Amino acid sequence: MNEKLSLTELQLIIRDSLYLALPDMYWVIAEISEIKENFAGHCYLELIEKHPEEKNVRARAKAIIWNNRYRFLKSFFENITGESLKEGLKILVKTKVEYHEVYGLSLVITDIDPAFTIGEMALKRQMIIKKLEQEGVFSMNKEIDFPFVPQRIAVISSKNAAGYSDFINQLTGNSYGYVFYTALIETIMQGPETEHSVISALDKIADYSGLFDLVVIIRGGGSQTDLSWFDSYNIAYHVTQFPLPVLTGIGHDKDMSVTDMVSNRSLKTPTAVADFLIDCVAEAENNIMELSSQIVDGSRKIAEKNRNRIEESRIRLIPLSRVMISGIKDNLTVKIIEMINTAKEYIIRSGLKPANLESKLISAF
Repeated sequence: MNEKLSLTELQLIIRDSLYLALPDMYWVIAEISEIKENFAGHCYLELIEKHPEEKNVRARAKAIIWNNRYRFLKSFFENITGESLKEGLKILVKTKVEYHEVYGLSLVITDIDPAFTIGEMALKRQMIIKKLEQEGVFSMNKEIDFPFVPQRIAVISSKNAAGYSDFINQLTGNSYGYVFYTALIETIMQGPETEHSVISALDKIADYSGLFDLVVIIRGGGSQTDLSWFDSYNIAYHVTQFPLPVLTGIGHDKDMSVTDMVSNRSLKTPTAVADFLIDCVAEAENNIMELSSQIVDGSRKIAEKNRNRIEESRIRLIPLSRVMISGIKDNLTVKIIEMINTAKEYIIRSGLKPANLESKLISAF
């Protein structure tokens, strides 16, 4: 075939051929690798398929959801799944293949099946949980002894998050007047950088673990759809290996992330974490006061018991001492008489008269 075609003509032939070969809509399973919404409200995605074992990309395609469909599909998907459309999410979408002479091949998404994504998310969570259990690390952080008085706290959060402010205000405004020492490690708490940022924060705290009693990971003020960033094997594994107890306040009433599941304690909100710590210190104070009272009462009982013993000993010693004194006196009298008799004999031998020496000496005693 010697016919010469312009590039545009060739592209049009490709377009028409695709329309003839692929005239229908197709349900396609793919993973979102990139997603962005432009100023006009259109959503542009890059879809990929990875090799199940090697993690290598085996297929890639551009996709678009026009704004008139995107508004509906976005709201529909989030309401059903509790998740936003984001990188790393596996989806089942209804697409039509289109080809443009300038922009090339793309898939136009017209519908999405949330049930598929829910199943994939649940499967992913279960696989992470199973892997942690098989490695024997799932409960390791729960087994760490909780500090008696938890006052030195490393905080993993974003300083601009409403949840962080709630946590600090609740701690500092406690009605008991307890003092807590907190150190914030600024962390990204939503989006693709969450995993790397949280792990980096844990590593920093681990280098100074002797300065802290525990770690809290708190997230507040964000969307519930951001919770799945904490369904991360790498974050969960780092928590299980951490040398200090880790408390989380990143969950919701209905859902718990894998990070929540492996932490030493999981509470619903940052405020709930603060209340828990305040209650721990209050309980420690009550235990100390009770122990102090027991020590005082015990000391009084011991002192009273010893006082009674001393009094009993005194009472027993009085008659005994009288008997001892009487015996000593009798022995002394006998000795004196013996001395007098000896003196009398000496005086008689000397030709002297003893007079009334004996009676005088005896009467002296």
